[in-house]
Amino acid sequence: MTTTADDLRTATDAVARLGSSCADYEALPDAEVLAGQKQIAAARRLLDTRSAWMAATIARRSRPELGHSGLAAQQGFLSPEALIQTVTGSTKNDAFKFVAVGTMMADAEAAEKLVEAAVESPDADPAAVAEFVAKLPWQAPIARAVTDGSLSVDAAESIRSGLGEIDAAVTAEKLGTALEALLVEAASLNADQVFKLARRLRDQLDEAGIAAREKQAHDDRFLRVYRLDNGKVRLNGLFAPEDGEFVLSTFDSVTSPRRGGVRFVDKEKAAWAKRVQDDPRSTEQIAADALVQLLKIAGEADQGRVFGGRRPAVRVIVTEKSLKTDGPVPAEAAAHGQIEGSPVPISKETIDRLLCDTGTRGIQVDDTGQIINVGRDQRLFTEAQRAAMGVRDGGCRWVDCDRSPAWTEAHHINEWLADNGYTDLADGVLLCHPHHLLLHNQHWSIIRTGNDYWLRPPVDVDPEQTLIALPSKRVTL
Repeated sequence: MTTTADDLRTATDAVARLGSSCADYEALPDAEVLAGQKQIAAARRLLDTRSAWMAATIARRSRPELGHSGLAAQQGFLSPEALIQTVTGSTKNDAFKFVAVGTMMADAEAAEKLVEAAVESPDADPAAVAEFVAKLPWQAPIARAVTDGSLSVDAAESIRSGLGEIDAAVTAEKLGTALEALLVEAASLNADQVFKLARRLRDQLDEAGIAAREKQAHDDRFLRVYRLDNGKVRLNGLFAPEDGEFVLSTFDSVTSPRRGGVRFVDKEKAAWAKRVQDDPRSTEQIAADALVQLLKIAGEADQGRVFGGRRPAVRVIVTEKSLKTDGPVPAEAAAHGQIEGSPVPISKETIDRLLCDTGTRGIQVDDTGQIINVGRDQRLFTEAQRAAMGVRDGGCRWVDCDRSPAWTEAHHINEWLADNGYTDLADGVLLCHPHHLLLHNQHWSIIRTGNDYWLRPPVDVDPEQTLIALPSKRVTL
């Protein structure tokens, strides 16, 4: 049903009866405080719906093709959002939210009126009616839920932005069923929870698009380092979820003793605990000092040395489905996993690479979410093994790559989880990070015959999959 003016008056009257000052509210019993909060939320939801309608009207009357005769331009604003923000005193994000949701509602309402007119026509053609129905925006159920008061504008924006652009391969029936279930669950969640739920739904519906979104996140990465006028240096950066979780894990490892203090230590570590407790530095200062120290270590590193040993722990959660899919993943069989702590899914290719040589431990779960495999011990190559590989390979084994051993990662020829691979020196080769990414993401593979290693291209690169020799880059003495 559509909310009426009477609904709005009833809601605002209920709020008005709560009082007109902080003292009035403070005098309310607990039960009335809780009830009053719900009444305020209900009134705000109705007002927000009308704010969205008005924002859509302002946006339509300010559309670009109207030029300087548009409503916003007449008032001296470059966009309808700028006009709305100034008039309402709201944030820029709020202005964009109301325009986006209001426009979605207006488009859905207009399309539904066309369907209604086609159905009610005396000479209605079933084929023509079906054509009108097919043109209904997929967001129409969201718009209806806002109009009838069962969904807030905030939650609607969370669903709209969380789902994003749905791939055309997802059928209308499948999307409609999923959206219906989402709207039922969204009624009991806050806007942040709804956004996360919508993102999970998007990744379930469009698993084939996970790899593309993953690549975009990787392409968006940056790190800027610049000097301020006072001589200080500022860092500003953005990392893809995969690398970002490793950065977070590193700094958690460096600073974690300060969080809540050091407790439950044995006598041998008592002195260490006391030093941590007495350290005058803040957590942020410890992190800054640690970054500088890490850069010094890297700058002084022997280019011929392959680093190994203890690394910050990052766990990857994978399903049986992800591990049983081999080679390029068709859309209908796409699978994905997740880096523990990150809400963003990762593709099967990234799962394979992370479980290969990035200090990552795989946690395998079945379709019901039950843990069935927590990985085998000694998955990573030892420092001694990696040093031996550095001597043997002389750097990245990839064709024409000149990266030294210090810039490489150890790749398991037989995948650790998928192929039950073992960490044997003969079955590992060194690859630099970019070529390790390329190998997993583009489905290249490396095979060994005796002491010789070969690169096998994917079918779409070479239908014959002609093997390419990967000789050692070691300098012969």
